[in-house]
Amino acid sequence: MPLNEMKILAGNANPALAESICNHLQTPLTKAEVRRFSDGEIFVEIGENVRGRDTFIIQPTCPPVNDNLMELMIIADALRRASARRITAVLPYYGYARQDRKVAPRVPITAKVVAEMLMVVGVRRVLTMDLHAGQIQGFFNIPVDNLFAAPVLLEYMNEHVDTSRVVMVSPDAGGVERCRAFAKRLNTTLAIVDKRREKANECEAMSVIGDVKGKIAVLLDDMVDTAGTLCSAAEVLVEAGATEVIACCSHGVLSGPAIERLEKSRINRLVITDSVPLRGEAKDCAKIKVLSVNKLIAEAVRRIHADDSVSSLFI
Repeated sequence: MPLNEMKILAGNANPALAESICNHLQTPLTKAEVRRFSDGEIFVEIGENVRGRDTFIIQPTCPPVNDNLMELMIIADALRRASARRITAVLPYYGYARQDRKVAPRVPITAKVVAEMLMVVGVRRVLTMDLHAGQIQGFFNIPVDNLFAAPVLLEYMNEHVDTSRVVMVSPDAGGVERCRAFAKRLNTTLAIVDKRREKANECEAMSVIGDVKGKIAVLLDDMVDTAGTLCSAAEVLVEAGATEVIACCSHGVLSGPAIERLEKSRINRLVITDSVPLRGEAKDCAKIKVLSVNKLIAEAVRRIHADDSVSSLFI
């Protein structure tokens, strides 16, 4: 199917990433007006004919989460009512993914709520990256492609880090599988930080399982929010003998005291992708290195549009 049959739209969440994806595909961004009324309500008007077209909405649900989520829903509804043939939501970062199960009585499963909302407004396929929990794909009754930022992060590691001295470190037990996959590809050893979480967004790192003495400890996680987990883990790793600590995360949410903590921490570098745009003081933080996933997402969009296999991108 020719690319001129494809329409790519973007909300206000990450226009720079949307533009770079379109540039890679050599396809112009579809004209659309996304603005707010004086009371804050969102208004969307598609500026081009999309009848019978394969449409993609690039909109990570990053901070401000609720605003960006509503923009996505309203754009999708506008496309559905304009008779678009298929609507694919491209979510480089899937917000609300951390609430994927009931961990206490009388709490919601908001990852499922967002999935239901997307399907109700007419989204017929979802393309996302590094879901907080892979089983979220099962919350949808439509196809979900969950890409991984691993190729981009691994390329950076091979080019800028002495991998012969690296030990991959999982900041918690839940990330061991992800960390093991990286360690296998880099031919390095594996360690785990044992931590005790007291409440949401606060944790206390306790000890290191594995040998990190004299090595470059690379902390790997799917996202960094308030940075409490990574900074506590870095402190313990240095105390255990690590000579350098590098943190690699797919999504740099960096909310609340994250930048202040990062500046004061033992982390030498924080490597993230542009799935979430840097905001405020994060743009000026010298410790942060941002890698682009535009080519990865663009290739997935091209294959979905052409009905080609995207399996080879899931590494």
